[in-house]
Parts: sequence; structure tokens; C-alpha cells
Amino acid sequence: MRTESTLFNRNRRAFFGAGARGLGSAALGSLLASDGLGAESGNTHSQGLHFAPQAKRVIYLFQSGGPAQQDLFDYKPVLNQMNGQELPASVRGQQRLTGMSVNQSSLPLAGSQFKFSQHGQSGAWLSELLPYHRDIVDEVCFIKSMTTEAINHDPAITFFQTGSQIAGRPSLGAWLSYGLGSENSDLPAFIVLASAGQGGQPLYARLWGSGFLDSRYQGVRFRGGQDAVLYLSNPDGVSPQRRRAQLDAIRELNQHQFSQEQDPEIQSRIAQYEMAYRMQSSVPEATDFADEPQSTFDLYGEDARKPGTFAANCLLARRLAERNVRFIQLYHQGWDQHSNLPKAIRGQAKETDQASAALVKDLKQRGLLQDTLVIWGGEFGRTSYSQGTLTADNYGRDHHPRCFTTWMAGGGVKPGISYGATDEFGYNVTEHSVHVHDFNATLLHLLGIDHQRLTFKYQGRRFRLTDVHGHVVQDILA
Repeated sequence: MRTESTLFNRNRRAFFGAGARGLGSAALGSLLASDGLGAESGNTHSQGLHFAPQAKRVIYLFQSGGPAQQDLFDYKPVLNQMNGQELPASVRGQQRLTGMSVNQSSLPLAGSQFKFSQHGQSGAWLSELLPYHRDIVDEVCFIKSMTTEAINHDPAITFFQTGSQIAGRPSLGAWLSYGLGSENSDLPAFIVLASAGQGGQPLYARLWGSGFLDSRYQGVRFRGGQDAVLYLSNPDGVSPQRRRAQLDAIRELNQHQFSQEQDPEIQSRIAQYEMAYRMQSSVPEATDFADEPQSTFDLYGEDARKPGTFAANCLLARRLAERNVRFIQLYHQGWDQHSNLPKAIRGQAKETDQASAALVKDLKQRGLLQDTLVIWGGEFGRTSYSQGTLTADNYGRDHHPRCFTTWMAGGGVKPGISYGATDEFGYNVTEHSVHVHDFNATLLHLLGIDHQRLTFKYQGRRFRLTDVHGHVVQDILA
């Protein structure tokens, strides 16, 4: 039973909480209004927050587990020549190792078993594992000098997705939804697609959560199959008219509760109910591939016909981009290859190579690549030495945060370049280091956002995606 004192304290907290959030929203609205821009969720606009954007939307192909850069993108002939020799102490320096290889008596260098060759006018080096990537190298900017501090999966993927190794911050998509709003009132601004049936490191809903931002900014996960969003369809016997009447009644109750408590989350709840109602029509339309010609499946591969595969999710991402969804996050697990890497990475490349390249080509032929930023990469790289026993035909690679490769295409990124460099062992960055915060600052910049100005006050201080540092990598901007 609530006492009068309890009600007073609750309403007092609600008043000050709502006041703080309301003032923050008003300040943001004032800032945007002064620039002639808008950022309220649900508004239709395509302008950036602080200056004219080059990208309107993002498709992020996250490769969970840490793809081995030496076997895919970062050609290292010296590493291959020194296969089996000990990693020089001068190369490792004082860098920490994981608990999985720190007690190895030997750290033998493991050259890649895969052939590399150059492609396109840019002359980009690619492994034989990525034959379809050859067609897009002149559209892509390879960043070969990525670096992070996190050495284990959970903090590393959390760092990329939220700007902090500690869980609880808003995800990248939530920040964009908060800062830029939506360009489609019938679909969420932030949609998540995860490949079905993949083993590997677990994915948590907090990776696409809203953290301390309003819950309306969190990502909405679409699943493969007939019902892309759980519990969205009306059960048997419930007509659209009956559902509409039910929602109207719920809205009235929620409005009454809001008038009593002034909790802004109640308003978010109302908005989410309304979005779900509109999604009953928009989601089936967006996820139905029946109108796609055979040429589409020739491009993406036959896996695109199987709901929940990476290929199907790439095709769905293109369809969502056509419908102006702001941020489309794909996850593909299974890149954590501590052992049996040559066989395992072949499988991963086969599942992702064709569809990744197809997405870039498809967006370009539809005139969407110029304002859609496509990103491919994982949470860290892999070691140049073998974890476990190195044999003539087998090796594994441990986690390596010091350097790895990510690529970006479209959306204002300079095409056909490789940026940054690593040493002859692929162990340390030697040129143009790009930190996680630098990467995210550049991503925001391409969307028209000054990463230092998109902030939210929480628990007494202003937070941002890049938190306390980070700079825009100007050299990769078109």
C-alpha cells in the first residue's frame, strides 16, 4: 500500500527526472531548431545534427568473434616466410596475452595458408577466401590499422557497440536514433538482424539497447521466418479493428497514468504500442522477398532464400535501406578460431563473402550507396603466432587487440584505398592508428554529427558515444 509520503517522494522524483529529461530534450530541440534541423523521433528529415551529412543511414555487418586479418586482408609475406619461428620478443614488447596462450612455452609464427593477390585499379590485396570481394575493392576503404584496448570478446564487442567496455551505455544505433530520429514512421529507426543457427560468442540484447537513453531508441530485433518480430501479429480471432480499439483503450489508461506520475517512459510506451500497430503492415511487406527477381538471388546467392542466413539478412538490409531505416545492424557469429582455423575460416568466408559484396554492388546499382554507409568488421583481430600446436596444415590464432582490419564503403568514404599499415608480422600498427573512438567519431561525422556535441546528461555528467577522446579520420573522407 502506498503512503502519502511514498507518493510524494515518487512524484518528486518523477518531477525532477522529467524536468531534467525535458530540459535536455528542449535544449536539443533548440539547438536543432537554430540550425534549421529536426531530431524528434518520428519526424521526417534527412539532415545531420551539426552539418550537412554525407550518409543518411548505416548498414553494419558485424563479424562477431574477431576475423583473422592475416588470412583475409592484411598480406604478410615475411610472416609466411618465417612460419614456425618464434615471435620476436621485440615485436611483442610488453603486450599482454590472454589466459589461453600466456602459458605456452613457445609462440611460433603462423603464416597464412591462403594465397593472396591484388585486385582492381586500387591493387588491394585479398585472400583467396574472398573471391567476391574482388568485385568491390574499388568501392571499399580498408582500414588496416584498427586498434582497441579490450582483449576479450564481451568487453571488446561492447566497446565497439557502445563506446565503453562496461555494459550499460547506449548502443551506437540508439545514439543515432536519439540524435537523428527516423525517416520512416512505420518502421523502427534501428533494426537488428542476427544470423540464425550460428555458434560462437553470445550476443546480448544490451548490445542494441538504449542504456540511459529513453527506451524508444533501442534496437528492434527481426528474426528469420514468417514472424520477423515476436508477438507482432494478431492472434486468431482478433481483427485489426478490435486491436485498434484495444490500443485506444490502453493509450487512454497510459495517458491517465502519465498525468498522475509524469514519467516520460509512459509516453515512450504509448509510442511503442503505436509503432507496433503500424509494423503489423510494414514488417510483412519489407520482409517478403516474393517481389525480388531471380537476378537478386543470383547476386546474393541461394542462401538469400533461406530466412535468417547472413545472405538473407544482407538482402533484407538493402530492403530496409530502401525504406529509409536509419541504422541496420547485422551480426554474424563464429569467427573465434582459436584452433582449426584453416577449415573454420573457410566456412565463415563462404557464408559471408558473396552476400557482403552483393550488398555493396546492389546498393550502388540502385543509387543508394552514395548515402548509405556500409561497415564490415569485428571486435578485434587475431595473433600472428599460433595458439596451440602449429602443424603443416593447421593452426589457431588467439585474440589480438593491437591491430586488425575493418572496411567501409559508400556514405562519403573515399573508395578504393587502404588506410594505415601494420608491421611485417601483422602484430603492431606502424602507420595511422585508428582507435575505436576514432572510428565511431568518423562514422558520426559522415552522418553529420559532431561526436563531441551529441551528448546526454546522466548521473551528473554529459556522456557521449566517444566519451573522453576520439578524432575524425579526415584522410578517409571523400
